[in-house]
Amino acid sequence: MSLRRLRIAIPTKGKSGLEDVVSDVFGRANTFTIVEVEKGVIKNVKTLKNPAVSYKHGAGPIVVKMLIDADVNMVLAAELGPGASALLEQHNITTTTAKPGTDVENSVTEALSKIEK
Repeated sequence: MSLRRLRIAIPTKGKSGLEDVVSDVFGRANTFTIVEVEKGVIKNVKTLKNPAVSYKHGAGPIVVKMLIDADVNMVLAAELGPGASALLEQHNITTTTAKPGTDVENSVTEALSKIEK
């Protein structure tokens, strides 16, 4: 994967942008922090509220649709269910793991260093 232009989605606990922390859940995370990276440099950060946070079932596909609509091409998450993983793969969205509780900025930096190798 190229570092030229990435839109990375990270399931997060709140609305603190790069200072927010990675959620331990994907489909029912409170928010998703979207980080735009160009040539390895963070250019823009925004937070999306998860519309499926309170769903008892089927949250994963709703979240994946939201991320597709947000033009995301990479997801950093602690864990993904099989349904969400399959849908992300079908839409050519790369996934990689992120440690829950880690701040977004460090998670993105770590993921970018893996891509460069």
